Amino acid sequence: MRININIRALLLFAALFILAMPTIRAQQPDSVQQVLTLQEFYQIVLQYHPVASQGALLPEQARQELRIARGTLDPVISSKVYRKEYGGKEYYQLWSNTLRVPLWFGPELKAGFDKNSGANLNPMDYTSSEGLSSVGISVPLGQGLFIDERRATIRQARLMQDVAEAERVKLINKLLLQATKDYWDWLLYFRQVQLYQEAVELAEFRLQAVRARVQESDLAAIDTVEALTEVQTRQVLLQEAQLGYNNARLMVATHLWAEDETPLELQETTTPALTGSEIVPLPQNELQQLLETAKANHPDLRKLSLKGEQLQLDRRVAADKLKPKLNAEYNLLQSDFYMRPEAIDRAYMGENYKLGLSFSLPLFLREERGKLQLTKAKQQANALELTQTTREVENSILAAYNEWLALEEQIRLQEQMVENANTLRNGEAVRFQNGESSLFLVNSREMKLMEAQVKLYTLRAKYAKARTFLYWSAGSIEVE
Repeated sequence: MRININIRALLLFAALFILAMPTIRAQQPDSVQQVLTLQEFYQIVLQYHPVASQGALLPEQARQELRIARGTLDPVISSKVYRKEYGGKEYYQLWSNTLRVPLWFGPELKAGFDKNSGANLNPMDYTSSEGLSSVGISVPLGQGLFIDERRATIRQARLMQDVAEAERVKLINKLLLQATKDYWDWLLYFRQVQLYQEAVELAEFRLQAVRARVQESDLAAIDTVEALTEVQTRQVLLQEAQLGYNNARLMVATHLWAEDETPLELQETTTPALTGSEIVPLPQNELQQLLETAKANHPDLRKLSLKGEQLQLDRRVAADKLKPKLNAEYNLLQSDFYMRPEAIDRAYMGENYKLGLSFSLPLFLREERGKLQLTKAKQQANALELTQTTREVENSILAAYNEWLALEEQIRLQEQMVENANTLRNGEAVRFQNGESSLFLVNSREMKLMEAQVKLYTLRAKYAKARTFLYWSAGSIEVE
C-alpha cells in the first residue's frame, strides 16, 4: 500500500509541476537557444529584403525622372552645312550655326552665326565674307507666357518625388505588416509545441505509473488503455503543432536576406522572443493622434493629394492652350563672329536687327476645350476618391482600435479561464490521489487546461497583430 500511495503522490506532483513548466520556460528560455526579437527581425528585413531594396529604388527613379524633365531646359547647339555644285559650277555653300538657351520663365535666348557664299545664293541668305552673327530673344506673349508643357513637366516631376516616397512607405509598411504576422504565428506555434511536448511527457510518465499500479493490482487493466490513448491523443496534437511551427519558421525565413540578395536560413536553435504580446493600453490621446497623422501622411491619401496637384498643373496647361500663340522675336545682327563694342549702341541696335512676330489660333478650339473639360472631370473624380479613401482610412483605424480593446478584454477573461481550469485540474488530481476520481476525469481536466492555454496564446498573438495593424492602418508601422 505504501508503494501505491507513493505512486499517487508522484502522479500528483508530476501533474502540478510539469503543467506549470510552460510559464517557467516562457520566463526563462533555454540558454542554448538564440532568441530573435521582433526589433532585430525588423532590422534584418529592412536592411536586405528585396522588397525593401525595391522601395529604396523608387526615390532614385523619381530623381532621374526629374533629371529627364529638366533636360527640356538644356541649351541646344546645332550646325548645318549645305553645298551645291552642278556641272562643274558652284551654286552655293551654306553654313549655319545656332545656340538656343530655354529660360525657366518662358522666353528663349538665341545666338547664331551664318556664313554663306555662292553665285546662285538666295539674297535672303547673303552674308559678308566674314559671316553674320546674331543674338536675340524669343518671347511668348500669349500661349506659354505663364505656364507651358515644359514647365508643367518639371513641376510634375518634382511632385513625383513625393509620390515615390509615399509609394516607398506603402511598400515598406505592407512588407512589415506581413513580416509581423508571420513572426507572431511563429511564436504561437512555438508555444504550442512547448505545451504539447510537456503534455506528452506527462502522459507518458503517467502511463508508466498506471502500468505499475496495474501490476500491483491497484488499478484495472483498462486504465492502461485510457492512459495510452491519452498519450496518443497528445502526440497527434504535438505533431500538428510541430507541422504548424515548421511552416511558420519557413514563412519567417522568407523575410531573412543577406547582402547580394542571398537568402538566409532560420537555424533550428533560433526561437522567437517570448515577450511583446503583453497587454499595452493605448494612451487616451494616441487614437486622435493616429487619425491626424493618417490624414497628413497616410501613403494612399498622400498619393491622391499629390495627384490632385498634378491634375491642377494639367488644368493650367489645358487652360493656357485656349490662348492664341503669339510670339515676338528680336535678333541683333553684326558681321563677323566676335561681338564688337558698338553692337550694344542704341543707334546700332535700331539699324541692324531682325524682328519677327507670329500668331496662330485654331478656329474652334475643340481639342483644347475637350482637354480642359477632361482634366476638370479627372479632378472631380480624384477629389471624390480622396474623400472616400479618407473615410475608409479613418474607419479602418477605428475598427483596428476596437479590435485592440476587444482583444484586451478577451485576454483578461481568458487568463481567468486558464486559472480556473488550472484550479479544476489540481482539484481533480487531489481527488484522484484520494481515490475519489478516475484517470479519465484527470485527463479531461488537463485537456481543458491545455485548450484554455492554447486559446490564450492565440489571443495574445492576435493582440500583437492587431497592435501592428492599427499603426499600419494609420500609415506608419513603428520600428524602434
